[in-house]
Amino acid sequence: MYEERPALLDGAVLWTRTAGPAANGVRPVLPDGCMDLIWADGHLLVAGPDTRAYVPGESAARYAGVRFAPGDAPGFLGVPAHELRDRRVALGALWGEAEARRLGERITEAPDPAAALDEVVRRRAADAPAPDPLLRAVADRLAAGRAVAETADAVGLGARQLHRRSLDAFGYGPKILARILRLQRALALVLSGVPYAEAAVRAGCADQAHLARETRALAGTTLGAYVASVAEPAASANRETPEPSGSRTTA
Repeated sequence: MYEERPALLDGAVLWTRTAGPAANGVRPVLPDGCMDLIWADGHLLVAGPDTRAYVPGESAARYAGVRFAPGDAPGFLGVPAHELRDRRVALGALWGEAEARRLGERITEAPDPAAALDEVVRRRAADAPAPDPLLRAVADRLAAGRAVAETADAVGLGARQLHRRSLDAFGYGPKILARILRLQRALALVLSGVPYAEAAVRAGCADQAHLARETRALAGTTLGAYVASVAEPAASANRETPEPSGSRTTA
């Protein structure tokens, strides 16, 4: 079962996942512009920003994660996002094995590991560099469907400056981030019942064929297959709640 709620950290999401029957399978995690800190049965790891669909391998019974808003995790973790692109990395590799083990044990021993993880992130974020409001503005504008060139002008950055700062904040350049966020908008519309062609145009694609190509390129599947993958577990909600595209369970 998958559940999520707002985290204590501004803009972040706290999510939990309990492994269900093996027959239910695990859906691929689609790129979403975010990074996660994940507790998995006592171990802490970081899910970097994805540029392609990631298929989790089930190795833990319980997961809890904090999904940071786009651009917010690098300051907290102390590492540029592009160094973690398309990677799952043990937290010990970033903060040291002793510190990662200490935090993992504290979270595991808590009555509610998800709440404990949430509190750890809140406390440590207070001592980390604050998110850059300029990069938050970039993410917000691209999420709203603004063009990259228009966004660069709006925040007062040249194209090269925006690209360099986006690599550090998001893990990839603004054009890739814009494509990922556009796909997320389109899929949300499709799942809400909007016809494919209309969802494509409303999200900012040229047409349905364009959306189909982007879905294949970024999600590794077809529109129809993605919708079916969501509908299948949704039909069995009494057994397990489907996880959205951003949940980062991992092997």
